[in-house]
Formats: sequence, structure tokens, C-alpha cells
Amino acid sequence: MHQLISYSRAALSELIYKRIILAVTILFCVGVAIAMANMSQLSSSLIASQALQNATLYAQSIREARTLYSSEVVNRLTKEQLINFTHDYNPTKVVIPLPATFLIELSKQISNKNPEVSVRVYSDYPFPWRAKEGKPQDEFEREALQYLTQNPTQKFFRSEEFRGQPAFRYAEADVLTASCVNCHNTHPASPKKDWQEGDVRGILEITQPLETITQKTRGGLQNLFFLLVGLAILGITGLTLAINRLRQNAKQLEDRVRERTAQLQETNIELLKEQEKSDRLLLNILPESIADRLKDGQSTIADGFAEVTVLFADIVGFTVLSAQISPEELLAFLNEIFSAFDNLTEKYGLEKIKTIGDAYMVVGGLPNPIPNHAECIAEMALDMQAELAKFNAKHHAEINIRIGINTGAAIAGVIGTKKFIYDLWGDAVNTAARMESHGISGAIQVTKSTYDILHNKYRFTDRGIIHIKGKGDMQTYLLTGRLDQDSGGGSPPPQNDPALQLTWSGIR
Repeated sequence: MHQLISYSRAALSELIYKRIILAVTILFCVGVAIAMANMSQLSSSLIASQALQNATLYAQSIREARTLYSSEVVNRLTKEQLINFTHDYNPTKVVIPLPATFLIELSKQISNKNPEVSVRVYSDYPFPWRAKEGKPQDEFEREALQYLTQNPTQKFFRSEEFRGQPAFRYAEADVLTASCVNCHNTHPASPKKDWQEGDVRGILEITQPLETITQKTRGGLQNLFFLLVGLAILGITGLTLAINRLRQNAKQLEDRVRERTAQLQETNIELLKEQEKSDRLLLNILPESIADRLKDGQSTIADGFAEVTVLFADIVGFTVLSAQISPEELLAFLNEIFSAFDNLTEKYGLEKIKTIGDAYMVVGGLPNPIPNHAECIAEMALDMQAELAKFNAKHHAEINIRIGINTGAAIAGVIGTKKFIYDLWGDAVNTAARMESHGISGAIQVTKSTYDILHNKYRFTDRGIIHIKGKGDMQTYLLTGRLDQDSGGGSPPPQNDPALQLTWSGIR
């Protein structure tokens, strides 16, 4: 399942990576298409702008040349009356042309010297000797003359076919100045005698082919386009490498996360195992409810119980046995006996308190109170005798057990911070210990408080009044069996001897 999930993640990552590359490529193609469209539009705009700028500069240069000629040459020579001016300009005569003639001649010279540029001057009122070539020749010139006559401060231009080639045609108005009005009105051959300052005398047109400008502009734009394409390719390549690197880093990170997760899971498993071991160890020391209270942070645990039944047991003959066998065998025997007692404790829901040497202490009715704690203790005491009998038969031993039981109030709690134990305190505990220490080998001695609870269900022998150290004279009883069993079943009854030194049949 984990491998399937990993494979699915890898397939998804690969699909996302391919989709990203595809998206970037599509965006690149769309960008190229948009750039080409914009380049085409930009190219047309740049060509028109460049052509307009060139034409404007030509026109400005021609105007400035005529103005300079008119003011600095014609006016001065006219005042001095040193030379004649004529429209019929001929380089072989000692005359100079009129300003209008100068403009026409200058236009011809520019056209002759620069075949790519055509400069024309035309008007609705040409002089008779220019009637044919001085009038508008085509639709553009007629439209330009009509428009600029009405709008002398504007420009008129457009791109169109001219003499079989794409060209840019530019026209502007030639406006009469004060110095020119008198000349045009007084000249004998003038077709119009009422010229005024500011009237449009004619049109100055500059026509230039667009092929050269187009080639230069498109060449520059093409180089720019290829530069942008190169940069875009480099960008996509860099982005692809970066995405691939990020993908590798993500995969490495995912592998590390997976590895760390696996390590963490293993660590958690080990921690859980150790926690379980700790819990088991803690539960071997403390009752479960007490252990839970300690884990919850409760530092002081002390509970009082109105009635519990306490059992103390001590193995008789164990000291003699310890001198006869090795320490290893001794501990193995002791462990076998006490392990059997532990099973009985668990069977009857009792709480083992502790073992001291060959002594065993168990209590009924705490930490969780139960109503039949005395009966459970009685059952365990009888079964302890039976278990010891099995042990003797198995190992051919002659070990007896002395048991003391008492019922009463007690206090239970945890003491210490290291090697702490759950222990009992109170008079009832001390009395139970005295019942065991003043008891009879092989017998179960109980106090009157325990007897009063159990006498309707168990068989007892009245031991009578005995003197208990620290307690004085006490009435005690010997538990010999269950009432629902005959004398042949259960635990063997004690022998009727004066000293009440009871032994079991077959054990000396």
C-alpha cells in the first residue's frame, strides 16, 4: 500500500512537471505570436514615423534655404540694384532667380541629385510658363492642395503607390510672406493680382520611397525580435532547469521526509514498546488505578479504607532448605512458589503488596473496594496451602506455610521517590502480621473480626485465647476449609494435639 501511494505521488509529480513545461511552451508560442503581430504594427508605425520625420526635415531645410536666399540675397541685392532678378533663370546670364524660381530650381536639383526623393512645387495659379507642370498632377496633389488651402498650418501625408513603388508623400502649404505679396501682385504674368499675406501660394511636396526605410526598420526590428526570442528561449531553458532542480529537490526532500517519517515511526514504535515495558513494570509495582494517578501528576497518594482483609504468609522450613541447596535452586524454588501465589492474587482480584524474604503480603478490598474481600482472602489462603502441597509433591520437599489474616481499617498509599511501593498502614495490618508470626505451621490463623464475616461459609477451629505481643490476649481461630466440602476435600484439617502444632499428612 505504501509503495502504491509512493508510485501515485511520483506519477502525479511527473504529470504536473510535464504540464508546467507544456504551459510554459504554449505561453512562449503565444508570446512569440503576439510579439510578431506587435512587431508588424510597430514596423508600420516606425516606417511612417521615420518617413514623416525625413520629409519634415527636407521641407524645413528647403524653407530655411529659401528664407535665407530671400532675406540675405534677394533683398540686399534689390536695395543695391546691382543685379537683375528674373523668373527665367539661366546660369549663363548675369541674373539670379526669384525666390519662387529658386525654390523650384532647388527642388529639381534635390530630385536630380537624390533619385530616391522627389520634390515638387505646384499651385492652382502657376505662371503661364509653368502651366503644365505647375498644376496638380494626380489625386494626392489635388487633395493636398484642397486641404492645405483651407488648413495652411496643417500637414498632409500618406503612404501609397507612386511610380510603381510604395512611397511616402508629404505636402505642406507655401504661404506668402509680406515681401512676396507685392512681387506676385505686380508681376505682369501673374495669374492672380490680389494676393494677401498668409495666402497659400502653392504646395511643397516631398515624396520618398519606403523600401530603404522599410528594410532598415524591419532589419532592426528583426534583430530585436531574434534577440527577444533568444532571451525567451534562455528564460524558458532557465525556468525548465529551475523547475527540474526544484523537482529534484522536492523529490530529495520527499525521500528525506519519507525516511525521517519511517525513522520516526520506528522510534515511536520503540517508544511505545518501551512505554509498554514501563507500564508493565509500573503495574508490577503499583495497582493500575494508583499508577494512573501517578502518571496524571498526582504526587501525594494516601487513601483510607474502612474495612479490608490483610493476609501475611511465611514459608516454614525455608531456612533449612536454603542450607541444603544452591542459591540458584533456592531462588528458583522461591520464584515458583511466589509465582503461584501471584496467580492466585490475580485470580481472586486481590492486591499483592510486597514480599520480604520468604514472607508474602496480600490484601483484599483496595485500592478498589470489593464487598467480599474477606472471602477472597480466605479462598486464596486455602489455595496457597494446596499450591504448596503440589510444590512439595513435585520436588519431594517438606515445606509448610504459616498464614495470618485480619479484617479492619487501613490506610494505603505510595511512599518514597525512588524504589517507591504501594504499602499499607494501620492497626489492622499490624494485627494480621501478629496472626502470622504467632500462628501455627501449616495452619491459617484469623482474628475474630475475620471469623465473624466468614464463619457461615467456612469451617473453623477455635484456637482459644492467645497472647499477642503488643496486643495482649486475643481470641483467634484456625481456618480449616469450606463448609460446602466434606472433611476429605479442600485443605486437611489440623491434627488435634495439645500444642496445636499442625502438619499435613505426609509432611513431617
